[in-house]
Amino acid sequence: MLFSYRGARRAGLVYLLVSLLWVVLTHRVLIKFLDDPVELNQWLQLRGYVWVALSALVIYLMCARFARVNELQQPLKESRERLRQAAAVFDCTREGVLVTDAKGQIVHVNRAFMAITGYRREDVMGEQPSLFKSGRHSSSFYQQMFLALEQTGEWSGEIWNRRKSGEIYPQWQTIRVIHDDLGHVSHYVAVFSDISAIKDSEHELAHLAHHDPLTDLPNRLLFTDRAEQALASAQVHKRGCALLLLDLDHFKIINDSLGHNVGDQLLKLVGERLRSQFGTGVTLARLGGDEFAVLAENCPQVVQAAALAQRMLDAMKLPFNFDGHQLFISASVGISLFPSDALSAQQLLRNADSALFKAKSVGREGYALYTEELTAHAQNRVEIAGELRRALDQQELRVYYQPVHDLHTSRLIGVEALVRWQHPERGLVPPVEFIPIAERTGLIADIDAWVMHEACAQMCQWLEDGAPLRFIAINVSSRLFARRELYEQVAKVLHDTGLDPAYLELEVTESAVMEDPEVALEQLHRLRELGLRLAIDDFGTGYSSLLRLKRLPVQKLKIDQGFVAGVPWDEDDAAIVRVVIALAKSMGMQVHAEGIEQVEQARFLLEQNCDMGQGYWFGRPMPACEIDWDRAPAIQS
Repeated sequence: MLFSYRGARRAGLVYLLVSLLWVVLTHRVLIKFLDDPVELNQWLQLRGYVWVALSALVIYLMCARFARVNELQQPLKESRERLRQAAAVFDCTREGVLVTDAKGQIVHVNRAFMAITGYRREDVMGEQPSLFKSGRHSSSFYQQMFLALEQTGEWSGEIWNRRKSGEIYPQWQTIRVIHDDLGHVSHYVAVFSDISAIKDSEHELAHLAHHDPLTDLPNRLLFTDRAEQALASAQVHKRGCALLLLDLDHFKIINDSLGHNVGDQLLKLVGERLRSQFGTGVTLARLGGDEFAVLAENCPQVVQAAALAQRMLDAMKLPFNFDGHQLFISASVGISLFPSDALSAQQLLRNADSALFKAKSVGREGYALYTEELTAHAQNRVEIAGELRRALDQQELRVYYQPVHDLHTSRLIGVEALVRWQHPERGLVPPVEFIPIAERTGLIADIDAWVMHEACAQMCQWLEDGAPLRFIAINVSSRLFARRELYEQVAKVLHDTGLDPAYLELEVTESAVMEDPEVALEQLHRLRELGLRLAIDDFGTGYSSLLRLKRLPVQKLKIDQGFVAGVPWDEDDAAIVRVVIALAKSMGMQVHAEGIEQVEQARFLLEQNCDMGQGYWFGRPMPACEIDWDRAPAIQS
């Protein structure tokens, strides 16, 4: 704008000077040659017209010239503006940009290129892009790239290049061919971004998909895949393999009593300790929960697999120390062998699980081998579990009641509620066939809750009818007893049925109480607050601490029928029964004997001052409608 003002001022001064010169010179010339005033005046007027015409012509020519200059300068200005914008984008974009000439020599790079690759501009100017090759791609890769550029003028794809530091990294790169006005190749432009973070995320996701996030051990998916590969290799090379499943004993108690954080820490330590036990050729995985799997790829003999299982069990017996806790745990192991037991990874896992169930069934803290008999047993267990779920929905379960008699008066004073299964095809299924499976699958808690409700409702009906009953006894499984909501569940049943709590007696097995005595003590005290009675069932079959037993708020001990079966003839059984009765009396508890099948057993128990008894001699478990309230078999001859 300043230039325009100055130009206009100069043009005006020039025009003024030229005008003055024109007036002065033409006036002198006209005066010199013309003497007639009239003629002189006419020429002076003509001089003015000529000057106006000349001025108009000059102004026109100048305007036309300025217009042409403006027309030429306007596209140039726009081009310059576009170039400035392109340069700003080129230099500010986060993608690296590299430009080469038609011969492939680098002529320009942007700041992002230098930040990504580590090269300075002066390091690469005039160089070939082959300077950045990583060596990871074959010559055919580059041949395909140049073929695409030749045919389509563009190539996009993933490529690995090398930074100035020597680090190899992945790029996503797009290369385009630039042509001049004649259609000849003038430049190549490559735009790329560093996708290292994306690659790292992909690797992390792949790791998480195949590894347990808590222990970082392979998960079931990866373990199964490795097992299939190992078995295929073993089959080719005629080798034997062993698959072992390890399950922690009573791990749920740790979670419930110490919290899931402690449980998770323990699982991590178990994984680390197991990992330290194995060398090459052994795959360790966590399949879920507290279950770990081990695949030994070169284990042809049973004795080797058994030794490996024992080494795992011994490692679990050592204390685990963390966060001020010292925990002692045990484990059970199931073993399945290839090729004698199965030929596939899935079958090996199923067989090892069957063996694990066997190891837990015989007392835990040991290992068991798979046998053919276990296959049928496992299949039968799965079938029964499915049918048992249906039985709960279809109301096929029944509550039977076994009479309990006062040994001193022989009168019926109570009943014990026992569950039976009225199968639509197999008839009445004995509890020994389905109760262990219900405990294994967790259905026992639902069954116990149903039995409790049915039995309490029946007791209310009997009391309303005037039956001479002092109590109804109901078994509580260890699974239900371990639940924190047992108190709320019992309170709800009493409220829904309207049964006076004084008539309800809950029986808890000795083993369930001693699994975690502190939790058991809390549970039993809460249940006592409801006003009901408590009994220890199957006493003598567990490992009771007399000190803990003394603290438990129970009113009755039930002698296991295994001891009653031998009295009075077996001296050991008789001695045990005497001690149990004396122990209970010293603690102010009643004594209740199970499994009385002969009058001699009843007489012996009466002589030892046992309070109550039940068994086939008094009456078998039966439906509620078949109980004889007046039956009082004579014990004393």
